[in-house]
Amino acid sequence: MFKILALVACLAVIASAQYYGGDHGHHHEDHHHAHPKYKYEYGVKDSHTHDHKSAWEHRDGDVVKGQYTLDEADGTHRVVDYHSDHHHGFQAHVQRKGHAHHPHGESYANIDQHH
Repeated sequence: MFKILALVACLAVIASAQYYGGDHGHHHEDHHHAHPKYKYEYGVKDSHTHDHKSAWEHRDGDVVKGQYTLDEADGTHRVVDYHSDHHHGFQAHVQRKGHAHHPHGESYANIDQHH
């Protein structure tokens, strides 16, 4: 949980630095015409919880490119590549690698539903 909070805090700092141009001494810049540009990436590989995921994204003006990956609960690995720009809109290519498997002997039908 701490890793995710640290990531969010870092992204907020990066975004605000980009929004304000990184120079807090000059506030006369017109932010409505600023050229947004940033890059970020992060990853989590927790052997205790088996939480494995990563992401990166680059933006230059109206063009955004990125990818995220994660290990699904069923044992597959998801990879999503995406691109967005003014001319083509948002496009994503999703891949699932590996074969899904579920624990033997467990079923939602076997869950005790007494409240």
